[in-house]
Amino acid sequence: MTKIALIGAGGMARHHLPVMIEKGADITVICEPSATNYELTLEKLEKLGVPPPPNEPVLEDMLAKYAKDLEAVFIVTPHAYHFTQAKLCMEAGLDVLLEKPMVMNAQEAISLIDVRDKTGKLLVVAFQGGLSPQIREATRLIKSGELGELMTVNGMVWQGWKSGTANTWRQQPELAGGGFLFDSGAHMLNTVCTLVGEDFATVAAWTDNRGTPVDINGVVMGRLKSGALVTINGCGDTIRAMETQINVMLTGGVIHTGIWGEKLFIRREGDADYVPANLPPMRGAWEQFLQVRAGEIPNPCPPEVGLRMAKLWDAIVESASKDGQPVRPLGTA
Repeated sequence: MTKIALIGAGGMARHHLPVMIEKGADITVICEPSATNYELTLEKLEKLGVPPPPNEPVLEDMLAKYAKDLEAVFIVTPHAYHFTQAKLCMEAGLDVLLEKPMVMNAQEAISLIDVRDKTGKLLVVAFQGGLSPQIREATRLIKSGELGELMTVNGMVWQGWKSGTANTWRQQPELAGGGFLFDSGAHMLNTVCTLVGEDFATVAAWTDNRGTPVDINGVVMGRLKSGALVTINGCGDTIRAMETQINVMLTGGVIHTGIWGEKLFIRREGDADYVPANLPPMRGAWEQFLQVRAGEIPNPCPPEVGLRMAKLWDAIVESASKDGQPVRPLGTA
């Protein structure tokens, strides 16, 4: 059993609960300011056969009272809170599993890496793609050179996100930090950053808010430091469903996957068609977090990958504000 605090008890936190309980999460305390969310979470835990943990709605109070009895926290809150909450938890001596996106911008990412280094605590970002066996294998193939030189990457995600998130915090820029590309689309940005394993040298982007305060549709083009080319397409105003794909083209093969690592197919020179990878399915971020804590696997989604994605996001925002003018991300000469 791993004694944890659940920070944030909204719909996404409740989504994670079945696998967490199955894999030995001992939820000692919940930190949730909404009485409604707390009650709904207790109902879910009751169905899972778990006694109701107490609620300490103020994070500082929760840490002062419970940190000594905890091993880790899972932070599942609006994006704007991630930096401060993760910082406080690591400084209190706790390992952190942090929902995506890691932070709001590159400067927060740099600061959070500094906190991680000073405290020596574990920080894993809960991107299903970066943590999945499928993306870990695809990343290994690309990095090893087994499939030749990286040429181009194409990512796509569409979802009826605009209507599905109307009147929620996800369309409030001060809490969300962005729209579709920074929410569901963040999985695509992070998985692309994980796969390529390098920073972008140049980024050009166009976004369309579709009458909302945040981006709904977006197209991104970029050149990696190695010279490989990347295109990203996100549409958040379409039918009430969702589909994703990422294609990686190399001189000796092609990789076909998805933003959550939900699939992985490889086609090598001479293959008549794609060959599926024989790997276990991705079951959730909590399971991989436990493997990292136990030293069974290296951290596949550390804050360094979060920084790479944050630099890409900052460049997307800047370029889109300039009608697609190419920009160089932070730290690019």
